[in-house]
Amino acid sequence: MKSPTRSALLAEWIAGLEEREISDSARIAAQDSVIDTVALCVAALETDYGRAAREAFGAIGQCSVWGLGEGADPYGAAAINGTCSHGEDFDNTFEGCPVHSGAVVIPALFSAGQHLGLSKSSVAKGLVVGIEIANRLGIVAGKGVHSAGFHPTAVLGTMGATAGVAAAMGQSASQIRDSLGVAGSMSAGIIEYLADGSWTKRMHAGWAAQSGIRAARMGKAGFRGPSTVFEGSHGLFAAFAPSIAPDFAPLTDSLGSEWQCARVAFKPYACGTMTQPYIDCAARLQKKAIVPEEIARIVCEVGEGTVHRLWEPLSLKQSPPTPYAAKFSSPYAVAIGLVHGDAGLAQFTDEALRDPVVLSLARKVSYEIDPDNEYPRNYTGHVKVLLRDGRAFEERQAQLRGGIKDPMSREEILAKARANFVFAGRRAEGAESLREFARSLFESSGSFNDRFLRSFQD
Repeated sequence: MKSPTRSALLAEWIAGLEEREISDSARIAAQDSVIDTVALCVAALETDYGRAAREAFGAIGQCSVWGLGEGADPYGAAAINGTCSHGEDFDNTFEGCPVHSGAVVIPALFSAGQHLGLSKSSVAKGLVVGIEIANRLGIVAGKGVHSAGFHPTAVLGTMGATAGVAAAMGQSASQIRDSLGVAGSMSAGIIEYLADGSWTKRMHAGWAAQSGIRAARMGKAGFRGPSTVFEGSHGLFAAFAPSIAPDFAPLTDSLGSEWQCARVAFKPYACGTMTQPYIDCAARLQKKAIVPEEIARIVCEVGEGTVHRLWEPLSLKQSPPTPYAAKFSSPYAVAIGLVHGDAGLAQFTDEALRDPVVLSLARKVSYEIDPDNEYPRNYTGHVKVLLRDGRAFEERQAQLRGGIKDPMSREEILAKARANFVFAGRRAEGAESLREFARSLFESSGSFNDRFLRSFQD
């Protein structure tokens, strides 16, 4: 007798999961993800890429585009909300593999919940399941997906969104297995945006969100997908992470007893995940009143797996061509930390990118590979500033602030949401309304309806 495939094992667990079995920590993390994700979407609606996404996907419909009065069809709403939520790279992530589950799973579940008339409890269950599966796939992938030139959020997020929507729809195990099989052929997303700072990474979350709805609906309708979608010789990992021999145990071990969705990390800064501890180091150095003009050079010890995305080509990273490219430039991130002591939305604008002091400092930042760096299991930081007079100042950070070892509190997440609303010209009080909405998903009965999320007006 053949052993069950990985998708079959996942499907059996998802189909049998009862809401009462979901841990409190998983519920809290899902609520925090809703607060963080929706506020980020609203903050990005009027950006150039936000307006372009709204025009491209804006077919009129009943599903909410968060922060706008009008709605869109379910796929368009999911695509717009996901694109805007992920657009500033300020959304939640996962240590071990930087998959941004919130910006994929929440848009998918909210649009599906509205369009299909699902209950609040079903949507809440789907949120937890979707984030759980995306994160577990991230543990299996490690740095393999990135190393192959693909974006984990696009590839693994599609699978998580599909699992979440299938769970919310109450699919049978065989339907969920087919939904996951179909989703494998909808996964995509190359990381060539790194070459010129163009926008495609931003759309990956939105595209994965709408793909999750489509794949789940196809599985529900009986459309067959390969049951070996994960481990097959032409499966997801063979295609998108060919450099690794995947250990699939973390995908199914301890399901329902260890909740990886409770381990999501929330970003204090509006840029790439692995740069965050380096900004913290730079911000602490900034408090020492180091004069930028007196700095001779800056050296950072880094993990080898981060170099091709955040450090090379070094000349390009030292002079990023666009604000979006700057989000994936460790030299720029370290420079703004040294100058501003912060890296919020205001530090990644066209105006900020023209600051001569920041650009001069960025050109002084270089790196050395630390062979003992723990990436991707842990994200650390190190900045050493060498002055022209021979003095040196150095800071290290052992973990990602906002991650599992140093988590952000609910109040810190609300403060971030308030700041993002204000940046977008909206009322800060919207964060409190958002908190109550997120809580109601797990504490109230009745049909799901997120039309309230259109109401964050000036």
